[in-house]
Amino acid sequence: MPAKNSSSVTEFILSGLTDQPGLQIPLFLLFLGFYVVTVVGNLGLITLIGLNSHLHIPMYFFLFNLSFIDFSHSTTLTPKMRMSFVSKKNIISYAGRMTQYFFFCFFVFSESYILSAMAYDRHVAICNPLLYTVTMSPQMCLLLLLGVYGMGVFGAVTHMGNITFMSFCGDNLVNHYMCDLLPLLELSCNSTYINFLVVFIIVTIGIGVPIVTIFISYGFILSSILHISSTEGRSKAFSTCSSHVIVVSLFFGSGAFMYLKPPSSLPLDQGNMSSIFYTAINPLIYSLRNKDVKVALRRTFCRKLVS
Repeated sequence: MPAKNSSSVTEFILSGLTDQPGLQIPLFLLFLGFYVVTVVGNLGLITLIGLNSHLHIPMYFFLFNLSFIDFSHSTTLTPKMRMSFVSKKNIISYAGRMTQYFFFCFFVFSESYILSAMAYDRHVAICNPLLYTVTMSPQMCLLLLLGVYGMGVFGAVTHMGNITFMSFCGDNLVNHYMCDLLPLLELSCNSTYINFLVVFIIVTIGIGVPIVTIFISYGFILSSILHISSTEGRSKAFSTCSSHVIVVSLFFGSGAFMYLKPPSSLPLDQGNMSSIFYTAINPLIYSLRNKDVKVALRRTFCRKLVS
């Protein structure tokens, strides 16, 4: 549907992940499975942390919020993405596009900063264990959480402001499974240099600041672990951080691959595949690897069986 400017655009067509008919149903079933596991895993974590008092500590306070963010993030994107596999035209309205993109940005920025808050929590727990309860007080945890969601609002509002006054012309086919900013910029009939520059600056803030915080935290953590004399103690410290390191690597790696590059250096089809890591796969990691959560799950089932 051609449009001369943004005010005349009423809908966009999302191209989805593939246009090969033979892959539509297998991909639909694959991502349905991802979404079900993501929902069950994250809602299960939220429920377990709420029901088990021994998990009411800062580490699981942040994990509770990470699960909420991951569940909300996947729910924002995955159901609409699956429609592209079974619909001839996967259409999204202008208002729907703006709403989806706002929540996408909010949860992406919130997740990047909750991961940095979790890195700081692990730093305090390993490097200053005697001061842990004082440093990570309920007031400090609440302050960090306010910062996390505050940066989520900042990222969403600034990105929305970047696209609000864009004009579109020609085709309204978005080369993506969602209304992300980079494929929308390809449809703009304005000069997009400033828009790309704003994207780069905002994403650098959203990725760069948390990455620096995480690297500094893990630098101190590694130094402290190397000073632990017992092999068992070092192994326990490493295992405490392993799930977080995997999630951080996938989340920031896929985000940087998608956004921190020159606009013409990577086809958007490859960017689509990169973004799948932080919209469908990434939320599964903590659900599958966290030992304390598995213990809490067994205890909860045992209590239910006994009752």
